[in-house]
Amino acid sequence: MSELQPQQEILTFEQYRSLPDYPRAEVFGGQLRYLPATSRIHRAIRSELTERLCSYASQKQEDCEVIPAPFDVVLTKQPLTIVHPDIMVVCNRHKLSGTLCMGTPDFIMEIASPANAADVYVRKLHCYYEHGVHEYWIVDPKRRSVSVNYFKGNLFHVPYTFDSIIKVNLFDDLYINFSNIATFLNL
Repeated sequence: MSELQPQQEILTFEQYRSLPDYPRAEVFGGQLRYLPATSRIHRAIRSELTERLCSYASQKQEDCEVIPAPFDVVLTKQPLTIVHPDIMVVCNRHKLSGTLCMGTPDFIMEIASPANAADVYVRKLHCYYEHGVHEYWIVDPKRRSVSVNYFKGNLFHVPYTFDSIIKVNLFDDLYINFSNIATFLNL
């Protein structure tokens, strides 16, 4: 006979907001999940990609904001679902206040690592699709790959390598050359 596992308390938004800033945590369906520390490579990729997205948005005077982690994204309050994407782009600034995005970003990029691969490839893929994210990229330095998931309209998934030049579908003419990034970061 198997032992019954105690049920975890379902976290409310108010309880989440009262938690300390560190360690960082996300909430899926009211269940708290602490995030692992990120590696130097993870942070370097996030910085480089954030800079490229910000530079484009600034030059093109796009009315979108590029926001790197940590930043709370409240996808739902019942049941509570809060994520911390590595990079997000929000084109409706009314969703933003203080340290929160209340609602779905237009574009999300996550950087996979051995510690978070299941969350990035499975849990977050499903979560972002269900909550209406238009475009979700998974950058995987270990596999030297980028998985582009475009959920707006017809769902499609396109795998790329770090040798690729990849179009950001959210914008008309933004392409990211991952070969240059890999060379720059010695990946």
